[in-house]
Amino acid sequence: MTTTLTIRRPDDWHLHLRDGEMLAAVCPESARHFGRAIIMPNLVPPVVTGSDAARYKERILAARPAGSDFTPLMTLYLTEDTDPEDVAQAHRDGIVQAVKLYPAGATTNSASGVRNFDRVRGVLERMAEIGLPLCVHGEVTDDDVDIFDREAVFIERVLDPLRRATPGLRVVMEHITTADGVEYAQSVDEDLAATITTHHLVINRNFILAGGIKPHYYCLPVAKRERHRLALRKAAISGDARFFLGTDSAPHTDPLKEQACGCAGCFTATNTMSILAQVFEDEGALHRLEGFTSRHGPGFYKLPVNDDTITLTKSNTPVDYPDKIHTGDGPVTLFDPQFPLHWSVADASSG
Repeated sequence: MTTTLTIRRPDDWHLHLRDGEMLAAVCPESARHFGRAIIMPNLVPPVVTGSDAARYKERILAARPAGSDFTPLMTLYLTEDTDPEDVAQAHRDGIVQAVKLYPAGATTNSASGVRNFDRVRGVLERMAEIGLPLCVHGEVTDDDVDIFDREAVFIERVLDPLRRATPGLRVVMEHITTADGVEYAQSVDEDLAATITTHHLVINRNFILAGGIKPHYYCLPVAKRERHRLALRKAAISGDARFFLGTDSAPHTDPLKEQACGCAGCFTATNTMSILAQVFEDEGALHRLEGFTSRHGPGFYKLPVNDDTITLTKSNTPVDYPDKIHTGDGPVTLFDPQFPLHWSVADASSG
């Protein structure tokens, strides 16, 4: 029985750090285990220009714990007014590693997102020229489309036509939640990848709705039927380099989660590696954990794998994680997978 596993330091290819007091509290939770993270730009106001991204990066670096070399990889929020040349210059200057597409109204702070895709074609064509990836929140927001069908409809109506109209555009389907998303990612041999969250490997829609509404399992894209969760697990443990970790760890204070119209998001930064080790062990795939967390993402983004390592150890006694992270804005509940976590990160080293 394996009780120790050393892997290259993982990266998080989809992370929300927020700003201000929240940033100060949650940044150390990701910096503890992860070497780099793609940082989401949906602040208020959003990060829409290269100068916005540079200033936000400075605030993130200031929030790192002393001695940490955690590296934020910045993104721009795509709007219908985005300047293609500003995007290209931010890329040349090394400020941004991707641009984020939010369909307007799809998720938290997405009101400034895209409604008319014809108005962003110039940006997408420029991104294809320079090889800058587009990170996509893949859901339509049409009122006549059921929330559980929005990802599949987005692939058919938006993503596939968009990719066909923009040859060479490199796309990350973020936080896929369906077998449809898995199948589409597998149908393309280049310039397309997909991130999978920690929580979507664990929960289906019953976690949110069965036995009463449980707001701390509510996220967007919303968790789907069990068959979709199983498809995500199969993809994550497959060793297929088109799939890699993007936690979509999204902190909201408890009052914002637990009100009549609660915010979407699961906060998983603190215990993600413990959960993933358990999931991969349960699936007989611990030997593929490093690929999913540490190798496939850098491969797609054309970055080197982290030089340093982390060591996970398994103990008979479950790891004792806090129920909440306390921030200057209020308490944030940590995602509970509803099974004991016996794996923990024990060591980090250079090498």
